[in-house]
Amino acid sequence: MPSTPTPSAHAHAPPPLQAWQAWQVILGGVCSLVLTLGLARFAFTPLLPLMHEQAGLSDAAGGALAAINYAGYMSGALLASWLESARLRHGLYSVGLILSLLVTVLMGLSDNFWVWALSRYFGGLCGAAGMLLGSGLVLNWLMRAGHRPELGLHFTGIGLGIVVSALGALLMGGQGLHLSWAQQWIGFALIGLVFLALAWRWRPPVPSVLLAATNANVSANATAQHALAVKPARTWTVLMTAVYFCAGWGFVISATFTVTIVERQPLLAGQGPWAWLLVGLAATPAVFLWDRVARRVGELQALLMAFVLQCVSVLVPALSDTLAAALTGALLYGATFIGIVSMTLALVGRRSPANPGKAMARLTLSYGVAQVCAPALSGAMAQASGSYRAALLLTALVLALGMVGLLALIRWEARRIPHG
Repeated sequence: MPSTPTPSAHAHAPPPLQAWQAWQVILGGVCSLVLTLGLARFAFTPLLPLMHEQAGLSDAAGGALAAINYAGYMSGALLASWLESARLRHGLYSVGLILSLLVTVLMGLSDNFWVWALSRYFGGLCGAAGMLLGSGLVLNWLMRAGHRPELGLHFTGIGLGIVVSALGALLMGGQGLHLSWAQQWIGFALIGLVFLALAWRWRPPVPSVLLAATNANVSANATAQHALAVKPARTWTVLMTAVYFCAGWGFVISATFTVTIVERQPLLAGQGPWAWLLVGLAATPAVFLWDRVARRVGELQALLMAFVLQCVSVLVPALSDTLAAALTGALLYGATFIGIVSMTLALVGRRSPANPGKAMARLTLSYGVAQVCAPALSGAMAQASGSYRAALLLTALVLALGMVGLLALIRWEARRIPHG
């Protein structure tokens, strides 16, 4: 920036806030999620059965790679939870965008497990950059620019990322070009170039000292929206951390094994990518709809509803091997997991308006622990039993514990907030 604006300019047209329109910042964030999650991470899900078949990847090794990916994600969340510098957060976010393409290409350049592991670990770091640093930058920009501090539209990028990974697998795979697993990884990297260009072009500007000029307005909005203090109470934080751990367990099982579970059923062979596509199609509008539900019934109550539906999404395919059960599970999973993530991160981000990305990252550490444990355990269980049924039933139990935690949070907040 060539010169420092005067205080009077702050009150009228701060340059960083007017650098982009809201739709540009949100679209840039959407493209970053498609790139850092939809391709660098979620492409693994539709390609996993093909890697089992063509590259000799075992169930346990597939689960281990998913766990390594989330270890990278958790490492990124830990780093993001320590970062105070807005400029450094912005810089690491930018690095994550470029690295997403490199780790996607790397998956197709070797059939060595440790090369895959390296790719999955750094892919997890990229996911944290897009999900936590990018989302924090977008939310910060929205609050400073006077827009509604919700991330529903931004998080449609996760659903769109799933759609892109599913369509890419269908077009490049057995129902299209018949490319090998390695060629498809490279194809996904080429697709990612489009999303990198848009995400890079419309990155949110670095939060600057201009935050002080709008801080009073942000503080007033936060006070109006929350009867609690800006810094969440310890009890609230502990309960929400436990709930988000359960959400992470529920998320990762279906995110990793949906296509494989469908493909393992003799009557459903070849239908896995379609189930994954249904997940993405359900997830894309779901975040926006869950924002509306939360406004009507309350944020914690909406989260409880989403947990109930996600538990059903896990139980249905566990209890039935039919195509209807598989598609119902995929539809309900897509419609709920992203709503849970969006509502939870936006909720904690609004309670920490000075540095929402850091608050999101701290909460996400519990989500990341579940994401490391769940796929490794589930892959081992599937290899031992030849079925994912036991893993799905365990996941339903974990989600039920999350519902108990949400009920406790709702009761705790009811006691804390005065009525009438």
